[in-house]
Amino acid sequence: MKTAIVTGASGGIGGAIAEKLIDDGFFVFAQYNGGKNRIDSLVQKLKLSGKDQMICPIRFELTSTESIKSAFIDVQKSYSHVDVLVNCAGVGLYKLINETTEEEWDKLFSINVKGAQTLTALTLDKMIENKSGKIVNVSSIWGAVGASMEVAYSASKAALIGYTKALAKEVGPSGINVNCVCPGVIDTNMNKIFTEQDIKELEYSTPLGRIGKPFEVAELVSFLCSEKSDFITGQIITVDGGFTL
Repeated sequence: MKTAIVTGASGGIGGAIAEKLIDDGFFVFAQYNGGKNRIDSLVQKLKLSGKDQMICPIRFELTSTESIKSAFIDVQKSYSHVDVLVNCAGVGLYKLINETTEEEWDKLFSINVKGAQTLTALTLDKMIENKSGKIVNVSSIWGAVGASMEVAYSASKAALIGYTKALAKEVGPSGINVNCVCPGVIDTNMNKIFTEQDIKELEYSTPLGRIGKPFEVAELVSFLCSEKSDFITGQIITVDGGFTL
């Protein structure tokens, strides 16, 4: 059975990705930290379709290298290798850059970039040995084009885009695909900071006339984790309804 780790699985996009990969036949280690209730709800939903045996919720903090390493040891006790890694966990910050504290800046980069790198490094050894593996990093359109009032967030997500391109070149000879997905405005808790009027304006600015759904991001990630994408690597793919055109 193929295995996958999905970080941020207690979030809207991460949960949708975990659920989709389970539908695809993966056993999924679903990482969460503070969202236990949402993870429990996901497990209950899977139980209704008899697929709750295909998920293993696993709690660790992406800000802590030791926490990540300890969790990965637990993963290896169950499965000797990981076929797919989806670095989806992320935190945002809507704030003027000159009011952003050093602690806030460091937290964004610790979770959005360093946490992804730490977990990736742990999974790569077996992937390189097996000459096979899929890594998908979930960035943001703001990492590609930047967003006012979200400078720190944009910078961290831009780092993930550069990381994807460089890593794809480095591990390509080992048969490993590394790609990046950049969601636009998606109906998740992260965007609850926006008012109803804000959302209407965002919809108006989107050629398709609406905001996206988590499952629409999950469908793309599913493709990038499948054999259908074996000749695709180092790509930055947006899922934004045309917002950034």
